[in-house]
Amino acid sequence: MAESEEEVDVLVQRVVKDITNAFKRNPNIKELLQHGVLNPEKDLYLGKLALTKYPKSPETWIHRRWVLQRLHRECCPSPSAQKEQRGQAEAWANGNGPGHGERLQRALHEELRVCADAASRYPSNYNAWSHRIWVLQHMSQGSVKVLHDELSSTRLWVSMHVSDHSGFHYRQFLLKALLGELGQAHNRSQTESLHPPLDPRPAAQSNGEAGACEAGLTDDPHADTIPQLFREEMELCTDLIESYPGHETLWCHRRHVFYLWDRWQKLSQGTGSLSPAVTDSNALLSEVRDPCDELQASRAMDIDCVQDGSKHGGYTQDTKRLKRGPVSPWPGLLSEHAFISQVLGTRSTPEQGRFARAYRKWLDSVIGQ
Repeated sequence: MAESEEEVDVLVQRVVKDITNAFKRNPNIKELLQHGVLNPEKDLYLGKLALTKYPKSPETWIHRRWVLQRLHRECCPSPSAQKEQRGQAEAWANGNGPGHGERLQRALHEELRVCADAASRYPSNYNAWSHRIWVLQHMSQGSVKVLHDELSSTRLWVSMHVSDHSGFHYRQFLLKALLGELGQAHNRSQTESLHPPLDPRPAAQSNGEAGACEAGLTDDPHADTIPQLFREEMELCTDLIESYPGHETLWCHRRHVFYLWDRWQKLSQGTGSLSPAVTDSNALLSEVRDPCDELQASRAMDIDCVQDGSKHGGYTQDTKRLKRGPVSPWPGLLSEHAFISQVLGTRSTPEQGRFARAYRKWLDSVIGQ
């Protein structure tokens, strides 16, 4: 029996290594699950232990997806319509669901914590971030609350890992997912306002109700929520670029966010609806191509910066100030060029100036066409 710390560490490594190999080669674990001998939560816990030593193990992440799919089938043996599933998911996210819903809710939040822990243990852990996206796609059922919570919870993380492309790519996914859900909610509210139920009351009252509906349409909170998301994300990019100059990841994220914002704005103005732009946004980020050769992916930054606590507190205060005070202008070409001029006007690193000039060239060649 192991007694010293070294012997315990060796023993744990051997056990975890055996678990990882079992996920890859040994089908007995799946058979135990299929016959009900092994509880899915216990299996996920074993995988969690394996990820503490091998946070990038692809076999472990693949096996976790299989277990989560089986857990979902156990909790939802007869899936209902998509609309009912969405309503159940919102109830689960708020903690109001039935027993099976609470079980899925616990599994969802536990899995997000496992992904966050694995991302912190291994830099640029693509497998962990990809699994995190998969979890939201298959378990959150488009819950706006879950997506908002993830966007808020990863804000500090990316501020402390400004060179991690995977973390910022995850935020880009969250923005696109929120575009879809908020756009659909906005269009549903528009439809309900334009087509109210038949009212047997006199015409004068019906006209008054119609006026109220039109007023409610203009006051729809979803109409400003999407621009607010983009404004806050652009402010985050600005703060991090100014605080940590010379990091290519931050400029790439700013480019993707502004491109998504520009495309959404143009399409929503052209159609008068949020959902067409949202539907098209699924391919927006994949369309981005760097027109200049100055930004090379080979220059990956391998230094993670620690975000100052007071600086992070500034983020929260600025967000609250924006909600209370006058609305600042939405992101646009003029504001982006002004930001670039400000960056180039300050004495900074040569890399910062090179990234700023490359971003300006991209704006003129892609956005300003």
